[in-house]
Amino acid sequence: MDSKNLYIVAAVASLALSLAHYFGVGFTANADTAVYIGLWVPAILSLGTLLGKKSK
Repeated sequence: MDSKNLYIVAAVASLALSLAHYFGVGFTANADTAVYIGLWVPAILSLGTLLGKKSK
């Protein structure tokens, strides 16, 4: 798997986990936890962009 795809998969997984926490799918619904996990998405994508530029 390409490293670019790895960051996208991680961001999508984070978003899915956030939605699961928000709607209580498999977890007790907790909006605060969902927002916290949802904030990981831009951080993961930013990290992928930063590291992608350094490897070129």
